[in-house]
Amino acid sequence: MLTTQLPARSLFRLIVPIFCVAAAAGSCSGKLIDVWLGTGTSDPEQGIFHCTLDTDNGKLSAPRVVAKISRPGFLAMHPAKPVLYAVGSLDKTPCVAAYRIAGTGRRASLEFLNSVAIGDGGAAHVAVNADGTMLTTAQYGGGSVAVFSLSESGSIDHRTQLVEHGPGSKVVPGRQETAHAHWVGYSPDQKYLFVPDLGLDKVVIYRCAADKPSVTAHGFAEVAPGAGPRHMKFHQNGKWVYVLNELDLTVTLFSYDASAGTMTAGPTVETVPKAELAKEKFKSCSEIRVHPNGRFVYAANRGHDTITAFAVDQTSGELTLIEREHVRGATPRNFNVSPDGRWLLAAGQQSHTLACFEIDPQTGELTYNRNVVHAPSCICVLFGHE
Repeated sequence: MLTTQLPARSLFRLIVPIFCVAAAAGSCSGKLIDVWLGTGTSDPEQGIFHCTLDTDNGKLSAPRVVAKISRPGFLAMHPAKPVLYAVGSLDKTPCVAAYRIAGTGRRASLEFLNSVAIGDGGAAHVAVNADGTMLTTAQYGGGSVAVFSLSESGSIDHRTQLVEHGPGSKVVPGRQETAHAHWVGYSPDQKYLFVPDLGLDKVVIYRCAADKPSVTAHGFAEVAPGAGPRHMKFHQNGKWVYVLNELDLTVTLFSYDASAGTMTAGPTVETVPKAELAKEKFKSCSEIRVHPNGRFVYAANRGHDTITAFAVDQTSGELTLIEREHVRGATPRNFNVSPDGRWLLAAGQQSHTLACFEIDPQTGELTYNRNVVHAPSCICVLFGHE
C-alpha cells in the first residue's frame, strides 16, 4: 500500500510526544547493537553520536555525543579492528579521522587516534577496503578521490593519492558545471573502486593495486544525461549494481562483469512519480540500500520525505515498486538496514530525528514502530556490525 506525506503540523504533533516514549526505552530486553551517527553540525559540543538498537522490539536509546568533531558527515568501520573513521573538520581543517572504539552498547565510547588532512576540501563519503589497508574518500566540492594508507593498528598513515575528475557534464545548470564525486566503494572482490560522480553523470571505475594503497583509471559507466549519480550498492550476488540518481530521482540497474570490471546499464525506474515531484520545491534522492536477503531495495527521497521500497526480480535484478513510506521526519539524508534485516532506521536531517521501521521479510513493506529519537542534523547511520 502506498503511503502519502503528512502535513508538517500533523508531523510535528506525531513526533514530539514520542521523544518521551523513546527516552523511556532504557528497559530494553533484547540484543542491543551499536548505531553510530554522523552529523552535519558544526556545534563544538557535538559531533559523532552513538545510540543502541534493541533488535527484539526496535527501540532506540537516546543518542549521545561520543566524539567532538565539526560536521562528521559520513562514517566507516574497519573490517577487523574496533576502529571508526569519520570525514569532517578538526581545527578548521577538512580531514579524515580515526577513532578506537571502546566497549559496546550503552558503554561504547570513542578514543581519538589521529587524523590526516584531505588536501582538497571536505569529503562527502569514506570507505575502507576489506583487508583494512586502504581508505578512500570522495570530495564533492573538489571533484576528487583521495587514497590513504592504514597502519596495522588501524590508524591513518598518510595520503598516497589525490585524483581529480575534471569538468562536469553541464546538463543541469548549477549542479553539473564541475565534477562532484559523491560516494566511494569497492567491488566484492576488492579489485576495483567505484565513484559515482554527480557532476559527470558517470560512475568512475578505478583498478586497485594489489600491493599498495593506490588506484589507476580503469573506465566508467554512464547514466542518463542530467541524472546525477550519487550513491550505489552491489547486490549480494555480485552481478547487479543499483545506482541512485540524485537529480532525476531514479535508480538504474547495471549488470556487472567481475572479470572485466565493467558495468552495463539496464532499466531505470523512478523513486517518485514525476507528477508528485512537480508539487515539491526541493527534491532529490540521497541513499540506497539492498536488503540483506537480496529481495528488496530501498531508496530515500528528500523533499518528498519518503523511503521507496522495491522488490528485486531474482532472475533479472529488475525493480518493482512495493510502496513509499513517509519517514516521520524531514529531509531523509541517510538511512540504513540493520544487519539482521528486520529494522530500517531513517535519519531526518532537518527534523533532527532518527525513526525506526520494521521490515516485513516476506513483502519488504515498512511499518513505523512509533519509535523516534532526537538526532541533531543526522546524515549518516552506521551499524556497529557492518
